[in-house]
Amino acid sequence: MASGSGAEGEAVSGAQLIAEALKAQNIEYMFGIVGIPVTEIAIAAQAVGIKYVGMRNEQAACYAASAVGYLTGRPGVCLVVSGPGFLHALGGMANATINCWPLIVIGGSSDRNQETMGAFQEFPQAVRTSIYGRPGSCYIDIPGDFVNLQVNKSSVKYVECCLPPPISTAECSAVSKAASVIADSKQPLLIIGKGAAYSHAENNIRKLVDLCGLPFLPTPMAKGVIPDNHPNCVAAARSTALQHADVIILLGARLNWILHFGLPPRFRQDVKVIQIDICAEELGNNVRPAAVLLGDINAVTKQLLEEFSKRPLKYPSNSEWWKRLREKIMNNEERSKGLALQKSLPMNYYTVFHHIRELIPKDCILVSEGANTMDIGRTMLPNYYPRQRLDAGTFGTMGVGLGFAIAAAMVAKDQTPEKRVICIEGDSAFGFSGMEVETICRYNLPILIIVVNNNGIYTGLDADAWKEMLKFGDPAACAPPVSLLPNSHYEEIMSAFGGKGYFVKTPEELQNALKASVTDKQTPCLINVMIDPQSERKKQEFPWLTRSNL
Repeated sequence: MASGSGAEGEAVSGAQLIAEALKAQNIEYMFGIVGIPVTEIAIAAQAVGIKYVGMRNEQAACYAASAVGYLTGRPGVCLVVSGPGFLHALGGMANATINCWPLIVIGGSSDRNQETMGAFQEFPQAVRTSIYGRPGSCYIDIPGDFVNLQVNKSSVKYVECCLPPPISTAECSAVSKAASVIADSKQPLLIIGKGAAYSHAENNIRKLVDLCGLPFLPTPMAKGVIPDNHPNCVAAARSTALQHADVIILLGARLNWILHFGLPPRFRQDVKVIQIDICAEELGNNVRPAAVLLGDINAVTKQLLEEFSKRPLKYPSNSEWWKRLREKIMNNEERSKGLALQKSLPMNYYTVFHHIRELIPKDCILVSEGANTMDIGRTMLPNYYPRQRLDAGTFGTMGVGLGFAIAAAMVAKDQTPEKRVICIEGDSAFGFSGMEVETICRYNLPILIIVVNNNGIYTGLDADAWKEMLKFGDPAACAPPVSLLPNSHYEEIMSAFGGKGYFVKTPEELQNALKASVTDKQTPCLINVMIDPQSERKKQEFPWLTRSNL
């Protein structure tokens, strides 16, 4: 680090050392809420060129920092005070750990004695820990008196930026075995997880799909690793593909609740699973695999490509398996289309997403959360590029939306300034971090928030039903626990801070608001879309979250 050779008498504070150590590790973004004793760290971070975004809640700040880790591969930093500040950040740390996203949380603490004040030298190790192997969150506790402590700069040991994570490949015998299992399959299915997106494996995975003719199913945040409009995408036949595949290749996906643990009746009893993962502990979890390939997703996919170049495999597109999948895709798409084109008011979810899909940019970053809002949006809003969908993830965390959107907007501003961030929220999910709208307006981030408002959690009541319910007494005693206040004007929150808000009830109003918001690339906007409080998702054969004995 060039700045390590300062003059003999030059003094530097602990806050400066922290900031310089972070900058030396190529940390570019910090999110947080300042207070004693960490305010000086935020100031010092800005002084060395780290962008600091002051949030309204530590939980949202932590979500934002973790999303930066996923989008850039370098951990974002969440800066919090001790006690309640750190406790609020725990939700974001848990979410990052479960989703395997690099994150560093820095918390201030009470003063300590001098002998324990070497904490700044732990930064390189924290960065390395957060990005090596399976990424995750790290916490660093900074003593309060260390922040303002002045030391001689010449006495400081500066550490260089840690090396990029090592890229590991699978054993050749395991690659050969996996290729043999795939070649012998009659009904193969490739499942792409967000681990593949994180490892930037999109080019090699696309080559593998095209070379071998494999049907593929992306998990939610892996959408776009291969464009959703690729002819081999079977997302619209998800249940059929999972239930009847005889060989499943897991590329950076885990057999957790999202994939029904790999167990019957969602999967065949005799399904053969090929697991490709960077984490050895994940291999063999829930299902005994037919082949395990431990290594980096991109590197291992390249190994498979090399194997299939020696023994070419092209799964026939006219097979009975493909015919079955395409028939199911067509039937499901027709059902969704019928729901989307309904003319009745209030609108349903499918009508709303139909118009959103028609009018938002194809290359936008989509952030989504909420129960039906997220699930239906996943099926109706296509993704064409990797790492451009962020949602509640493996931990099923609600409240992540605005933090994710802020992080995505900050990264996009530096890397692709023309790219729009569209944040689609259920009304309940929006309530978790709605005050971050002020953060969005303060930093003038051109984020479009769409609140799909059904007056409740899962379902709600309309205004008339709410009035009738109140006749029975105290809402705390008689209001359905899933209900929220009908017709809440969330768009006025955006207007209050200088953005543009729209309250819409009809498809025409929605179209006009979308056109105006998408055209305006400078102003934060919020469209509050009223839908039928009883609107629900079409019946699912195997919902994501079901009891294992069903």
